[in-house]
Amino acid sequence: MKQKSLYERLGSYDGITAFVNNLMPRLQADAQLGRFWQNRGTDGLAREKQLSIDFLSSRAGGPIYYTGREIKLSHEGMNVSESDWSTFVKHAEDTMKFFEIPQQECEEFAAFVTSLKRDIVEA
Repeated sequence: MKQKSLYERLGSYDGITAFVNNLMPRLQADAQLGRFWQNRGTDGLAREKQLSIDFLSSRAGGPIYYTGREIKLSHEGMNVSESDWSTFVKHAEDTMKFFEIPQQECEEFAAFVTSLKRDIVEA
C-alpha cells in the first residue's frame, strides 16, 4: 500500500490552511520577526498568507500550483538572520504542537523547511 503524501497526512488543503492561519499571527506578533510585516496593507498580508498556503501545499505533494516567486528571490534583501531563522523554527514547532501533528510528519516538514534555509538566511 502506497503511503499518503505529506500533504494528505497534514490534512490536505484545510490542514495546511489552518497551520498557516495559526503560524502567521505568531510570526507577525513576535517582537523580533514582526518587522518583516510592518507597514504592509491588509491585501498584501492576505496575499502572502495565500501564497504560503499554496507553496506549502504544492511542496508537500498536493495538487496545488504555486504561482509565487522563488523563495530565494522573495526573501532577497530582507536580511533574515540566523536568530530570525531560529525564532521562525520555534514558532513553526509551537504550531505543530498546537495541532498535535505526529512526529513523522513534523520531521518531514522540518526537513523540508530546513532545505530552504540557505535561500532565506542572508545575515
